[in-house]
Amino acid sequence: MSNAEVNKQDPAHGSEKASSDHEKVEVARVEDVHTTGALPEGSVDPVYEAKARVLNDAIQAIGMGRYQWHLFVVTGFGWFADNLWPVVTGIILPPVLVEFAGSQPAWIKLAQNIGLLAGAFFWGLGSDVWGRRISFNITLFIVGVFATAAGGAPDYTTLSVMAALWSVGVGGNLPVDSAIFLEACPATHQYLLTVLSIWWAFGQLVGALVAWPLLAKFSCPTSSTSCAKADNMGWRYFIFIMGGLMLILWLIRFFVFDLHESPKYLMGRGKDEQAVENVHKIAKYNGKESTLSVVDLQKAASRAGAGKGLEGGDLDTSAKAAALRTVEKFRFHHVKALFATGRLAYSTTLIIILWALIGLAFPLYNAFITVFFTLRGADFGDGSLDTTYRNLVILSVIGVPGAIIGGFLVDLPIIGRKGTLSISTLLTGLFLFISTTARSSNALLGWNCAYSFTSNIMYGVLYAMTPELFPTKDRGTGTGLAATANRIFGVMSPLIVLKADLSTPAPIYTSGALFLAAGAIALLLPFEMRGKASL
Repeated sequence: MSNAEVNKQDPAHGSEKASSDHEKVEVARVEDVHTTGALPEGSVDPVYEAKARVLNDAIQAIGMGRYQWHLFVVTGFGWFADNLWPVVTGIILPPVLVEFAGSQPAWIKLAQNIGLLAGAFFWGLGSDVWGRRISFNITLFIVGVFATAAGGAPDYTTLSVMAALWSVGVGGNLPVDSAIFLEACPATHQYLLTVLSIWWAFGQLVGALVAWPLLAKFSCPTSSTSCAKADNMGWRYFIFIMGGLMLILWLIRFFVFDLHESPKYLMGRGKDEQAVENVHKIAKYNGKESTLSVVDLQKAASRAGAGKGLEGGDLDTSAKAAALRTVEKFRFHHVKALFATGRLAYSTTLIIILWALIGLAFPLYNAFITVFFTLRGADFGDGSLDTTYRNLVILSVIGVPGAIIGGFLVDLPIIGRKGTLSISTLLTGLFLFISTTARSSNALLGWNCAYSFTSNIMYGVLYAMTPELFPTKDRGTGTGLAATANRIFGVMSPLIVLKADLSTPAPIYTSGALFLAAGAIALLLPFEMRGKASL
């Protein structure tokens, strides 16, 4: 997937005549798609907005090509890691607790969630300061290095610290990778951001498939009163392999795929020539040539600044200013705008509560499902680790089509986004409650398969509909508040378990109740965006 050298040309004065094997695309207003969204007057710097429209139109003119499809794969690695590593700690928990007897299982989850919270904030802000490319090229490396090191952890404390450190890398994947993909993707294909969630489902599936033979064969029995390291190497082998996989994915990102820095980011830093050059590189990768020039950006800036006392060069392009522009999204007047009307305030409050409740319920269940399966399996006479991890593989397979099916359901008449989200969330909670009544291993597995299927539909819809519910000019603030609530409540989940009795289904009951509450709240959302363009 490496990119060839760009043809010699001066991007400041347009492309040379297209060669016979490349299709020249004119940069013009694209009338049949909404390339930038309807930004209200004065919501952003008018010069920046005008230039961004030109760049968006240039990307739209290039179309969906080889570069974007390759980007779909390498950014998908971020989605893959985002779901893999949160479940890794749950997968390894039974043998880890046997080896490090007396350890509190909640501490490793607490360390992990703190790392995820820190990573989401640090890399999200950092990608606006030093660029998308650096963040994109380092997050998976951090995950791979600290995860591999965790395989040699001599004690539970060290393992928990490593989990926090690898999670700093994991937490940065979605905010960075989603920005990279959207800024290189033509507006007609931005729905693919939702389809990227298929990688999220594959993350858990691959983890379960690798864990099954390793942990089932190379682990001490969960009933053991003492367990030597040499007899319990399965979870370490698993961590080594998963960490190595992250390093392989990082190598593909770093050495195989040549990511071009986001043209819009470069333009925002005052590097118009580099922005235009990268548009030409993307076009060439797709077998096309673009007519975009720096002159086009300058003309757009002049028109936008006319009568406002602004020129294209007036935009502060320092690193400090870039950081301040990101922080600006979270200043009070942007938050206040989300509550400007009663109906909008009602919607904003409900969506933040939804993310918070699910942010608590999902990790509360996911982190301890292997422990629950092992304990209940023992009651049924088959609580072996082989059965536990076999069941986890089955659950992961069932979850894969959920994300895809959710994409079809949200556009159905009557049901729409609200109905799909509410029904899938209510069913998720219901299946969790029913699973605790199972009187056989097969019944327990069956109800949890139902949970896995509906919860993947739920997450697919939630990720897709949340940005639609906020006005464009305040969307960054709104989604930021929702994500923050999700991570904060994720940190709270292991604290709750510190007081819970893991020999009972108490964490499962709590998780189920939270899902039921979230499903009811989803029905109360005042806006239904099916068939409507977001504001």
